[in-house]
Amino acid sequence: MLGKKLEVVSRDDNGNPGDTIRVAQELIAREQVQLLFGGFLSNTGLALTDFAKQKKIFFLAAEPLTDKIVWADGNKYTYRLRPSTYMQVAMLVPEAAKQKKKRWALVYPNYEYGQSAVATFKKLLTAAQPDVQFVAEQATPLGNVDAGAVTQAIADAKPDAIFNVLFGADLGKFVREGNTRGLFKGRTVVSLLTGEPDYLDPLGAEAPTGWIVTGYPWYSIDTPANKKFVDAYQAKYHDYPRLGSVVGYSALMSIAAGIKKAGSVDTDKLAAAFKGLTVDTPFGPITYRAQDNNQSTMGA
Repeated sequence: MLGKKLEVVSRDDNGNPGDTIRVAQELIAREQVQLLFGGFLSNTGLALTDFAKQKKIFFLAAEPLTDKIVWADGNKYTYRLRPSTYMQVAMLVPEAAKQKKKRWALVYPNYEYGQSAVATFKKLLTAAQPDVQFVAEQATPLGNVDAGAVTQAIADAKPDAIFNVLFGADLGKFVREGNTRGLFKGRTVVSLLTGEPDYLDPLGAEAPTGWIVTGYPWYSIDTPANKKFVDAYQAKYHDYPRLGSVVGYSALMSIAAGIKKAGSVDTDKLAAAFKGLTVDTPFGPITYRAQDNNQSTMGA
């Protein structure tokens, strides 16, 4: 790539927007990086989006899902790989509507990602099923869910179905408590991201069955692109890929393709090169749509 190898220099942002900006500044000043990519939480992704705009540096948001990254707060220097919160929820709503459940409970982490996911779910499900009722809403502190209290509050509301947006350790606590108290028995559960092995695997034998989810069933996607990636990943790491594996690989391949197209790491040239850029990924070819505020077509 212009005669040089790509080198990744990483820092932990501690899931904190303030720390995110601090380490981004450090990477530019001390490490002299020429572009930024990654991010994980939606709030830290938004911080990096604004930072890219202010500092005029290219940023590829790999994991952050908030719609604002490419919509309300988007800018010419920021592109996003994964499907947004709205897109992820929109994948689930048709299946949720097919269940014809009237009384829904909602549980979500109380920050940008969770708030926007629930707002979108309410809007789209109501449009599809006008008689729907939302009978309980549990907004929990990110990383600090009181699973017992949340589970009891949902049970007390006697919902027919549950829409869950918790992930990571919060998801694990909620599932274990819900299993113990029989919360999920006889109820439809629609759950964002839960089918990702990154979150599903830690549950082990406690993993719920029958939930409607988005995720990455690496073992059953029978396409040449995914099979090639899985085989290569297992050969190299003696393990199976998680969704984070696909996201990291696809992000770096996108950057390589963008630099090659631009013939430069100049910020403006790279930003221009990403418009309409097509990249091969384990999910098949994706395009960074020029007409869609720099969002890629990667699915879930």
